[in-house]
Amino acid sequence: MDKDVDTGADAPQNDREQAGQRNRDGRGQERSFWYELPFLVAIALLLALLVKTFLVQAFYIPSGSMENTLQVGDRVLVNKLANWLGDDVDRGEIVVFDDPGGWLQTEPEPPANPLVRGVQSVFVFFGLLPSSQKDLIKRVIAVGGDRVACCDSQGRVTVNGVPLDEPYVFPGNPSSTVTFDVTVPEGRLWVMGDHREVSGDSSKHLGEPGGGTIPEDKVVGRAFAIIWPLDRIRSLPVPDTFKQAALASADRAGSVAPVLLGFAGALPVVVLRRRLRHRMPACRASGSPT
Repeated sequence: MDKDVDTGADAPQNDREQAGQRNRDGRGQERSFWYELPFLVAIALLLALLVKTFLVQAFYIPSGSMENTLQVGDRVLVNKLANWLGDDVDRGEIVVFDDPGGWLQTEPEPPANPLVRGVQSVFVFFGLLPSSQKDLIKRVIAVGGDRVACCDSQGRVTVNGVPLDEPYVFPGNPSSTVTFDVTVPEGRLWVMGDHREVSGDSSKHLGEPGGGTIPEDKVVGRAFAIIWPLDRIRSLPVPDTFKQAALASADRAGSVAPVLLGFAGALPVVVLRRRLRHRMPACRASGSPT
């Protein structure tokens, strides 16, 4: 007799087979995850390395030289892409830069234990510990071609004769603890910490090569945000004092000057060419007939 209806006799067997298949599938998926995990970790680290190298990097603030703008223990994000794109550093930006030589008195010693050293490297990578490299962080006050001085009759730093209003300077600190009058060479920067009395910045290295300035190519990147602690998350914009119309006018004058010089040099050439063109027809008219 044909069986058009399942009598249920084979149901337990089918259930056992399906359960076994599910168990095998689950174990296979679990093994697949553990097999793929190292590759996922490697890819994540590679992407993090690329981001750190070319885009942004977190830095730990180990000292009070930039108080109160930056506090000890803050973590800041630093834009490194602008350097790779060749953008010039602007006045007022907070920059991380390599020690130009002798600004940091102590060379950090790496841990002797390789395991501790590895863990430390991971923490530094994510900005949870200070970098073992000789990095500093300061504010750019003047760029190549600027004349920076301190102090005017009201005790202010001036750039190209324009006084700076600096509310970011640590309360009670003077604009500078030393007097100076420096013309910044092209390709170099004049940098100062916001906590002027304790910051070892350009004003404290006047007698060294470069007259206290640092090479622009030593800049690692520009700090643009505090990301830790949570109650201090904020951006780090360029202060308004560096956007003064007088400074902008000086920049425009500096950029227009080469163009004006070019026109001045080209004008005699144009006049001489026009005179020669006017003389040539007269010479041809006075010549012998053919």
